Amino acid sequence: MIGRKNMGRGSPFLLVLLSFGFFFATYNVLTLIMHYKSSNSGDGLDLSDPVTQMPDEVKNIGNSKSRFHVALTATDAPYSQWQCRINYYWYKKMKDMPRSDMGKFTRILHSGKTDYLVDEIPTFVVDPLPEGLDRGYIVLNRPWAFVQWLEKATIEEEYILMAEPDHLFVNPLPNLAHGDNPAGYPFFYIKPVQNEKIIRKFYPEKYGPVTNVDPIGNSPVIIKKSILEEISPTWVNISLRMKDDPETDKAFGWVLEMYAYAVASALHGVRHVLRKDFMLQPPWDLEIGKKFIIHYTYGCDYSLEGKLTYGKVGEWRFDKRSYLSGPPPKNLTLPPPGVPESVTFQEKEIRKQHLSLISE
Repeated sequence: MIGRKNMGRGSPFLLVLLSFGFFFATYNVLTLIMHYKSSNSGDGLDLSDPVTQMPDEVKNIGNSKSRFHVALTATDAPYSQWQCRINYYWYKKMKDMPRSDMGKFTRILHSGKTDYLVDEIPTFVVDPLPEGLDRGYIVLNRPWAFVQWLEKATIEEEYILMAEPDHLFVNPLPNLAHGDNPAGYPFFYIKPVQNEKIIRKFYPEKYGPVTNVDPIGNSPVIIKKSILEEISPTWVNISLRMKDDPETDKAFGWVLEMYAYAVASALHGVRHVLRKDFMLQPPWDLEIGKKFIIHYTYGCDYSLEGKLTYGKVGEWRFDKRSYLSGPPPKNLTLPPPGVPESVTFQEKEIRKQHLSLISE
């Protein structure tokens, strides 16, 4: 299934330094590891109450029951392709299970042309940013891709889940949004209050306190389509303005586009219900439990005794960035005994889906 609409420009845009862009936009693992370790007990987030923030006006409103369209942005790079295949497999596995509100699925391909996966994964092709505008930061194409898709595609569902290729759906996902209030995941490293000086460049005082800017990125987020249509152009503009500002670019680095979404939402008066059970991130979150998505963005390094080696390449390791040019090998080794459930499950499923899908 392929969607393709011409956005009216005179010539197609080329994606600049694709593989480098993906690598540049990935996490500074060592810095985040030490920060996460110091700010958490090591047992993962306490899920006794999964809702960490809910606007007062929606406390008496139940979760939305409407189905949501699952959408992720991607490129035609091998690094993106193998993750998309695994993501789509898990979407199909969870879609029709009890308590799931998943609707249809779209891979928004912002390479400007089709690839070999269009016959396997429902795909809508959009254009990348004008050449050089992303400055090697490939993630800047994400908001622009959503703008094009929302404008040109036919989307039947009232809500949209903005997902990413490196998400595994591990439990049936209901619509966690509350009416006009989207559901988002609180990232520990998105800190608008601590970065108020920079945030105020894009969110002036007249709009309200900086606490109106939620500590989120755009993914995972479940949001009304009509609201995302309003936010997305602002998200594009704020992203580009932040990238153009040297102080902001240096301070926010690879999470710049995440801050841009948070600011764009606040500028439109949109507050998110924050759900810490929305997602888990191995190796820091140890158990899957009732959480919905595994985000396998961090490198996982362990000794053969099952001990996590902080910031040091382990005797056993898995890091998705080791496979920029293609999928993990068929003989990907499983974690040693003692490694937590979240990592073991993640590795088993990536290995299994590699054998059943990627080897086809």
